[in-house]
Amino acid sequence: MPNQHKRVVFCDFDGTITAEETFVGMLKTFAPELSEQLMPEMYARRLTLREGVRQLLESIPSACYPQILEYAKPKEIRPGLVELLDFLDTGGVPFVVVSGGVRGMVEMVLSQASLGNEASVSPNKSLLERVAAIYAVDLDTTSEFLRVNSAFEEGTEMVAKVQVMARYPAEEQIAIGDSVTDLKMALHAPIVFARDRLIQYMEEHNKPYMHWNDFFDVREQLQRRWRNISNG
Repeated sequence: MPNQHKRVVFCDFDGTITAEETFVGMLKTFAPELSEQLMPEMYARRLTLREGVRQLLESIPSACYPQILEYAKPKEIRPGLVELLDFLDTGGVPFVVVSGGVRGMVEMVLSQASLGNEASVSPNKSLLERVAAIYAVDLDTTSEFLRVNSAFEEGTEMVAKVQVMARYPAEEQIAIGDSVTDLKMALHAPIVFARDRLIQYMEEHNKPYMHWNDFFDVREQLQRRWRNISNG
């Protein structure tokens, strides 16, 4: 288990790091009829993420896996991630990716992403090399249909994000997310950056959050918060 840090950032991937819902889009592409049936049930929380995601992924033939990775390859990163990582690096703050989606897709996007610019503190590294860790769903492609493996499967979740957070004890844990897959993580974290559907869930639970559009917003708000704490 990693040593305790003062601060750790936990960030969702699909629709958070990516500018669009990469995982949801993939499921709609490769399992269209079942997605149309199950996704509204998951968003309404009548069907658990664990049940729904497993049913969807395991309905896809293993032969489609290379196409799934190709689908993920060109997806755009939300602006400001390189700059946020630069900022966190200067303070020694780990950035942990926690996704309810497929690890291969996460790694494909982060490895294909721009290496940043010359002003970056790590201009020659891919984003994949700069994150502290990735937690996501692994797929077994040895059978006719995909089979799901998740080391953090628990309760209603395919990837129990609070379990992952417990591996990184810190004085301050920060969650960044956008949807229902981030709800438990956001309810557990003292500091939450929410956008899209996650805002609705936060308001339903009366949980304070900070709204964000891109990672420049996250960096700016963290800079301001940590400056105020250090000056307090």
